[in-house]
Amino acid sequence: MKIMGIIAGNGRFPILVAEEAKKSGYRVVTCAIEQEAEPALEKLSDAFSWVKVGELKKLSKFLKDEGVHEAIMAGKIEKVRFFKENVRLDLDMMSVLMKLKDHKDDSLLGGIAEYLFKKGITLQDSTCLLKDMMPGPGLLGKKKPSKSVMDNIDFGFEMAQKISGADIGQTVVVKNKAVLAVEAIEGTDEAIRRGGALGHGKIIVVKIAKQGQDMRFDVPAVGLKTLEGLVETHAEAFAFEAHKTLFIGKDIFVEKADRAGIVLYGVSDKP
Repeated sequence: MKIMGIIAGNGRFPILVAEEAKKSGYRVVTCAIEQEAEPALEKLSDAFSWVKVGELKKLSKFLKDEGVHEAIMAGKIEKVRFFKENVRLDLDMMSVLMKLKDHKDDSLLGGIAEYLFKKGITLQDSTCLLKDMMPGPGLLGKKKPSKSVMDNIDFGFEMAQKISGADIGQTVVVKNKAVLAVEAIEGTDEAIRRGGALGHGKIIVVKIAKQGQDMRFDVPAVGLKTLEGLVETHAEAFAFEAHKTLFIGKDIFVEKADRAGIVLYGVSDKP
């Protein structure tokens, strides 16, 4: 039987991966991060273990003991946790950190991926089982954008590309071709609320992938909590990078956005 390992962070992303893996005939082996992953994952898994942030040796040993050679890293670990709580860094994790040129997300996750590869575990594209949840370019819902909205989407996409290149964040909130908020460590949902408070309605939110996005980890993802923020702030449109943005609960997301009159539009970075 095929075996798929899942390294699970927070949110519904890991649950969706586990469900799709089971449907595809995999034996599912899940290593879940404490205080991040959903307990419901245990019932969806054929083998399951909890680890603390930084327990890299325990994580790799569990996956290896269960015969895992391919794994998916799904769901974020809130980066603010590193600044608020004690993290249990084992010697293997400390060794990875010492080899990094910096502690940016890509560097850290890339270092972990290299460590796992040397242990015989290859990280796969985290969305490889969920391509149907990653919409293409153009209109997603029923609400059509006005020329003004499209002009602001184009402006926002350009601004988002600039901050993405600096590895700051992936989301901007704009209105009247002015940037109201830029996503930082607080995440997409809080950036939307911050920009919405300044914009007083009719804001445009644009979310893109990082330049050179490594699809093995930290892919752009939105869910119903994001939609709640768009509705609360009376957003006029939500634009996303086509084929690179994961919609968790896509059908419900689109249905509710249509009811709220929010434009959903996929933008391609290719001409």
